[in-house]
Amino acid sequence: MELERVYFWTNTIHNWKRLLTQDKYKQVIIDCWGELVDRGKITVYAFVIMPNHLHVIWELREPNGKEMPHASFNKFTSHQFLADLKVHHPQVLPYFLAQEGKRTYGFWQRDALAIHMDTPAKVLQKIDYIHNNPLQAHWNLATRPDAYKWSSARFYETNEDEFGFLTHYAERFG
Repeated sequence: MELERVYFWTNTIHNWKRLLTQDKYKQVIIDCWGELVDRGKITVYAFVIMPNHLHVIWELREPNGKEMPHASFNKFTSHQFLADLKVHHPQVLPYFLAQEGKRTYGFWQRDALAIHMDTPAKVLQKIDYIHNNPLQAHWNLATRPDAYKWSSARFYETNEDEFGFLTHYAERFG
């Protein structure tokens, strides 16, 4: 991904494990995005956090030190997941043993999908997809998009940002 470009990004938990079922892990993601937005590293236009993956439409604004913001996101959230699992759920850790590199554990798959969003039509199509993801029959997490807490759907329905870091896509695409 390149700076100053908007992407639809899908990030998946290692082996599609449902780590993000617990709200405390979703909150780690929310807190990380909030921090990166506050520091001017990213802009978040839309998102949904599912039990084993997330979708976000975001713009990487500037590097976070020597690394790209998405790398900082993966690193920070992984450290938070590990710290909590060590204390509260050590029996879960073997599911996340890393198969490569210097790391002992890996929480995010290495093949995150990034699709450049260069038109309002593409962005709207992906926002619709994101907000309807929890309604899919195999998830059945909500009956309406704005009823699912871990998504930007309510922001687009009410224009109220309960997360404190969202930017309406129209501010970028007109």
